[in-house]
Amino acid sequence: MRILFALLVLLAIPLAARAADIEVVLKDARGQPAPDAVVTFTPSQGPGRAAHFPWPMVMAQHNIAFEPHVLIAPLGADISFPNQDTVRHHVYSFSPAKRFELKLYGHEQTRTVHFDKVGIVAVGCNIHDRMSGFIVVVDTPYAAKTDAAGRAVIAEAPDGPGVLAIWQEDLKAPGNAISRPLTVHGVMRQALTLDLRPHPAMKM
Repeated sequence: MRILFALLVLLAIPLAARAADIEVVLKDARGQPAPDAVVTFTPSQGPGRAAHFPWPMVMAQHNIAFEPHVLIAPLGADISFPNQDTVRHHVYSFSPAKRFELKLYGHEQTRTVHFDKVGIVAVGCNIHDRMSGFIVVVDTPYAAKTDAAGRAVIAEAPDGPGVLAIWQEDLKAPGNAISRPLTVHGVMRQALTLDLRPHPAMKM
């Protein structure tokens, strides 16, 4: 009986720790992909571990634009803002999640900001009005951004109930975000249609 009990315990360990990917494909009402949308999953029992992501915590100024346009960052991140242009920039945000101002600095200079609150941080340049970017600060490690095809994959999400949330800058919803309950059980695939405002770049 002791041997059988030990075997049952060993079998239960991988089941309890089982994780799977959540694949989300987002399109607009015209069937076009919805890129640069942030998709997060928050397990009901809590994230279980601190958020950490493999991409660099950098929002550069390059070709008079912020790169990347949307950056997912974990709570407590220090994000650098290197100026890779030959002109000076004055980077700022008035967002409640993080208000800051990086006064004029030039080529190959860098400034760093600490992000200590969850939320959406809209970033602009006081010199170049067309420049805009977004930093999405999250406290869950299960987050991903849609690519040009509108696809995002959240890797190794734990089985069980939780909330799937989506933010996109043109989404017609309070805070440009929607959420829905989701119970993860094995590999999950979600295809959703978003009601998006026309992006300025799409207007003729």
